[in-house]
Amino acid sequence: MRSAMITTLLIPGLNGSTDDHWQRHWARDDPQAVVVEQDDWACPVLGDWQQRLDEALSKTDGALLVAHSLGCLLAASYAARPAGKIKGALLVAPCSLEAVQRLHPCMVRFGDEPLDRLPFPNLVIGSLDDPYMSIEQLERHVASWDSELTTIGFAGHINVASGFGPWPQGRHFLDRLLRRASPSLPAPLALPHTMLKSVAGSQHSAI
Repeated sequence: MRSAMITTLLIPGLNGSTDDHWQRHWARDDPQAVVVEQDDWACPVLGDWQQRLDEALSKTDGALLVAHSLGCLLAASYAARPAGKIKGALLVAPCSLEAVQRLHPCMVRFGDEPLDRLPFPNLVIGSLDDPYMSIEQLERHVASWDSELTTIGFAGHINVASGFGPWPQGRHFLDRLLRRASPSLPAPLALPHTMLKSVAGSQHSAI
């Protein structure tokens, strides 16, 4: 259940999210969810991606950001930008720019790692064997962002290649964030608990 005043903006990472990615499943299942599409998924430029997110935010009364991978760094960059419409952010499997540059041949022009304290409620979901950011790096980012970290075991990059399709467990995290962002809202109905997917991480061509 979502407030009529809050839109869920789903922010994919490098190369976008395929139809089987949990972000696309959530977009199809939630009428108040919108995927923030980019003109260039393969060679991202921070300013261009920010412009698309600005446009999406301008069409809302307020939004929860649900970001994956490089999308998390886009969301975190709003610590230094007007962020009044951002009511909260669920940051799933943030990546390091060094790892992205190392694992992908295309130029990624995203500037420096965003490490300022985030001015909106946020929750970071991480994996113990993510090839795009070590758990030690992730803990440093979480401390810099003044975030709350939840790890879900050996889950790779929490993407399709790691065995994550609809990912119903993730909606529990989104519901937790929604209650923090809008405590006056009634608690949403809990989804059935299912086993978390735990697989060995590997280097993937799409993140």
